[in-house]
Amino acid sequence: QVQLVESGGGLVQAGGSLRLSCVASGTIFSIYAMGWYRQAPGKQRELVARISSGGTTNYADSVKGRFTISRDNAKNTVYLQMNSLKPEDTAVYYCWRREGYWGQGTQVIVSS
Repeated sequence: QVQLVESGGGLVQAGGSLRLSCVASGTIFSIYAMGWYRQAPGKQRELVARISSGGTTNYADSVKGRFTISRDNAKNTVYLQMNSLKPEDTAVYYCWRREGYWGQGTQVIVSS
């Protein structure tokens, strides 16, 4: 059974940084695209960043230049480095694996 477990969320001041991690189990990690989505209160879940099995990345316009997604196939882990955080980045961040698998989410709160 596929499990995705996120960590690294928390409270940070605007301009600060956080690194989210997602460890996958029960899956052959390296062959699947992975990603991060987020959902703010009262809003729909939206794509933040994705990374293909080959390492190709794509980002939401709102985070380009500030966030970086990466993966370590040896550790079955995908990361999201978030720099220059803004209050509008406040949301629950979810790890995603192709074919519709989701983690439980990790809260990120950015104070102004």
